[in-house]
Parts: sequence; structure tokens; C-alpha cells
Amino acid sequence: MHPPLMETYKRYPIKIVKGKGSWVWDEKGKKYLDFTSGIAVLNLGHVPQEVKEMLQQQLDAVWHTSNLFHIPSQEELAKKLTEVSVADQVFFCNSGTEANEGAIKLARLYAHKILGKKGSEIITFTHSFHGRTLGSLSATAQEHLQKGFEPLLEGFRYLPYNDMEALNELVGENTIAVMLEFIQGEGGVIPAEEEWLKKLYTIVKENGLLLIADEVQTGMGRTGSLFAYEEYHIEPDIITLAKGLGSGFPIGAILAKKEVAAAFTPGTHGSTFGGNPLSTTAGLATLKVLTREGFLDEVKRKSQMLKEGLLQLEKKFSFLTVRGKGFLLGIQPKGDVGTFITMARERGVLLLTAGSGVIRILPPLTVTEEEIKEFLQVMEEIFAAYALTTQGV
Repeated sequence: MHPPLMETYKRYPIKIVKGKGSWVWDEKGKKYLDFTSGIAVLNLGHVPQEVKEMLQQQLDAVWHTSNLFHIPSQEELAKKLTEVSVADQVFFCNSGTEANEGAIKLARLYAHKILGKKGSEIITFTHSFHGRTLGSLSATAQEHLQKGFEPLLEGFRYLPYNDMEALNELVGENTIAVMLEFIQGEGGVIPAEEEWLKKLYTIVKENGLLLIADEVQTGMGRTGSLFAYEEYHIEPDIITLAKGLGSGFPIGAILAKKEVAAAFTPGTHGSTFGGNPLSTTAGLATLKVLTREGFLDEVKRKSQMLKEGLLQLEKKFSFLTVRGKGFLLGIQPKGDVGTFITMARERGVLLLTAGSGVIRILPPLTVTEEEIKEFLQVMEEIFAAYALTTQGV
């Protein structure tokens, strides 16, 4: 007999039935330190109190109306997002892949309708991940993810990430935009090199191209700043958000500068559920906490503590390489990554992979120093056990 769910996921052998803060419990009552955060979604941890309280109030009011009506929480969240970013206007959807799909449409429409360009080419980079809808998958420069879904959407060209020489090929006669992640998450936790990004940004500006910042995973405080582009001192024209924006409630957003956003007029784009009262209330509550005075300073301090601890392990165990920013960190070990993920889970710590050979570390931004120390202790035990069984690889 076939299982009722389509088998698109390789699931861990546990059922999570409860979560609070940095911790979850399975159906047998076993407790786990969750350093996955629902794949960078639960930036405030599981069931954050302020988000819960605002949602409870909204549940007693109205759940859904459609975008044919004004939605107060949607308008307020859009206003707050423009106040804390370089963008002027916002469109809400339901997920990161929808946000990226919409950004692709917006870039093309702006180039054609506002600038009068005929081209539609968008540059993306090897190992990128922009989503699984056909358009965002076409932008994702990972052949193994695209296989079987051909023909892909035309209008994308891929360049090597962090390759200075390749930037000489950035601009073609049909190029209208560049789309990138400042830290490639699914691609292996690979941060953009500052000099490479600086040169890319210069070329983009000199040639009148749009810069689309995919901040689906890096946004909402994950890197220590509210947005990762702040770490690099550049201004994107379009920003895509999702994951950490709603503390687990499905929400995505396209943020854009006003001259670009002007390409979207009534009827050009839409969403039935996007920006509904529940998701935007969750977004408002989440953003309220993230922008509270001192919150991101604490994120920077604690994430530095975590990275320093991992770098100590890198020194101790020669088979490890550590990289990343803020609370988006990766460990690339020599050996099967799945083995380390399993060993951690058996010791009560939940982790993810990134790419084919990287352990991805995504704690809630609210993680405590004690929880970081506990995590580091478990990882040291795991690596020590592995070193012993492999005779000190």
C-alpha cells in the first residue's frame, strides 16, 4: 500500500509534537535542542509569546478577506518594512519561491514597460537556490535540482559565484538584472566575498541593471543585521523575504524601490492568500521583536560566541572547515555528513545539511548562551567520537 503523502522528503525518524523557544519534544517525550529553526523560519524560536498573543487577538477578529479590500495589518507591515529597509513599496505573497517568482516578473516588467528594453536576461550564480516553482527553479543554478523538469524558463544565465574573472562576462546585450544570495544557504553556506560583491555592484550600477537580493534565508536578523545587504553596504533594487518574517506562518514579500515597484499596476500580479490578516499579523509581531532596541546587538554577540566556539573545534579537529555569518553557519567535514546529523540527533540536537557535504547550523536568534554551550559540547563529543573511530582522520 502506498503512503498517503507524496514522497518528496526524506524525513527524520521523529514526530515533533511540541515546541518552545530553542527546544522541541517528540511523541515519546524526548527533548531536542533545535538548531534547524524550521529551516531558518523560527527566528524567535518556537511559539514566541508576543507573536502568539497578537495572533490570538486576530483569530477572534477576521482570518481572510482577499486583496480586493484594505487589510490594516498588511498596510502596517508594509509601512514598517519600508521604514527599516531601502525599499519604498511591498507586495505580499505566501513563500520564498513565490517572492522570487514575483521578483523575476517585476524585473522583466520594469525593463520592458518602464525602461523600454527588449531583453529579459537575469544573471544568477552557481550553487544558488531561489525556489522550486518553474521560474525560480530556472533561476536556481543547480543542475541536479532542475533535472527532469525541462524545458526550463528561458532568460537566465549562470556565472561562477565569487569568481572575479567571471564578472567580466556579467553584462550581455539582453541583461536586465542580477539575482543573488549574500550567503548561499542551500548551496553550502557560502558567503559572498566582499571584493567580488563590490565589483559586481559597481558593474550593476554602471550598466543600469537591477540588483535582486534574495534574502529569503538571510533576512530577518539571521546574519546579525535585519538584512544581509547591510553587512555589505550596498542597496538592492528588489529584496525578497519569507522564512523568518512570519515566525512559522506562511508569508513572503517582495520589497522594491518606488521606480521599480511602479511597473506593478492593477492586474499585473496578484495573490489570493498573500498578505492576509493572519500572516501579516504574525509578521508585524515578529518584526516588532526583531527591531527592538538591543535585540540585533545580542544576536551579533551570541552568534560570534557560537562561531568562535566552532572555530575552536576546527582547530582541534583537522577534518573540519567552518564558515558563514551570524546564525547561518556551516561546518564542512571530511566524511559522510548524514553520519554527523544522526549522531547529533541521537544526542538530542537537531541539525540540517546544506548542499551535499555541509552541516548547516540555524539556531533561533533567541538562543541562550547556555544553549550555545550545550550545543558546542555535543558537537565536540561527536567529532571526538568520529576522530576515534577513524583513527584521527
